[in-house]
Amino acid sequence: MDNKLYKQELYTLQVELVKFHKSVIENGRKVCLLFEGRDAAGKDGTIKRFNEHLSPREVRTVALGTPSDREKNAWYFQRFVPHLPVAGEIVFFNRSWYNRAGVERVMNFCQKKEYLKFMNEVANFEHLLTHAGLVFFKYYLDISKKEQKKRLRARRESPLKQWKISPIDEKAQRLWHAYSEARNAMFVKTSFVFSPWYIVHCDNKKRTRINVMKHFLSHVDYQGKKSEALIYDPSVVFKFDPVCFEKDMIAS
Repeated sequence: MDNKLYKQELYTLQVELVKFHKSVIENGRKVCLLFEGRDAAGKDGTIKRFNEHLSPREVRTVALGTPSDREKNAWYFQRFVPHLPVAGEIVFFNRSWYNRAGVERVMNFCQKKEYLKFMNEVANFEHLLTHAGLVFFKYYLDISKKEQKKRLRARRESPLKQWKISPIDEKAQRLWHAYSEARNAMFVKTSFVFSPWYIVHCDNKKRTRINVMKHFLSHVDYQGKKSEALIYDPSVVFKFDPVCFEKDMIAS
């Protein structure tokens, strides 16, 4: 995407987000956007463009670290509940309870019975959220193996991105197929009518950000909505369907 066009579209979409945010505050809406994806998929950058010009008093980004011993002995979803939005708030989850379906499963950070329990309970949990009136969206940023390798290398070489480096990064490429299997099982088992997974092709960061913002804004209502500016590319952002595997629409 041309940089000039990107900046123009980004500005337009961020103005639309400000309009939406004003509606959230005035009408006491509760909004939750969840971003998942492999290491270096671009979750940080995408969330940053979403909330860049929104009020920090009513907008939060949640990126939880390793659970404490107490949290490990609690109901799995318990540590996430306090971070959910109340009326007038927008919350972005940079990784979420779906760690159990991805990293924890692949890296053996949880037992098989804990994984199966999560997969059986998550539908009830998310149904409660949507039934409580949350505007709830789940996005999975889908990166190719080649692009991930390139970004992880750039991350290691950049002095400004050292905080992003973790021991898990080193295994991201080696365990690529294990992560693919876990991701595919997650899509099949946890894409619900009331909270579907939206897959985002993310090898091009600019196209990713623009299209996710357009997709989200096109699916919510607010005063002064400029619908003609919110037409997203369905080849970049699309709802999960098992046929995606047959058509190679997901990075393998």
